[in-house]
Amino acid sequence: MTDRKFEITDASGGVAVPIRVVTNASEAEIVGKTDEGALKIRLVASPAGDPAANTELVEFLASQLEIDVSQIKVLFGEGKRDKIVIIEGLSTEEVDEKLLSGEA
Repeated sequence: MTDRKFEITDASGGVAVPIRVVTNASEAEIVGKTDEGALKIRLVASPAGDPAANTELVEFLASQLEIDVSQIKVLFGEGKRDKIVIIEGLSTEEVDEKLLSGEA
């Protein structure tokens, strides 16, 4: 396990979001953050590196953020469960508010 901490950060034209995907869920949902700070999201599709899981992730995030799917891109980790997603047109604060509003 690494001591590296991840967080949602500003990127050129948008926000970079570290995500850990957990598959085989009954529905897509945000379940919190990992110890490293990545957003933990459950998806129905499996495995995490399958194109269907990446599509489900992008569509789920677009729905939660109320933006078009074209504003979201999996930048790193398409074939893995740990991913970096770029969200264009939103600030770090907007993403935090919309995705983490239920976090304590």
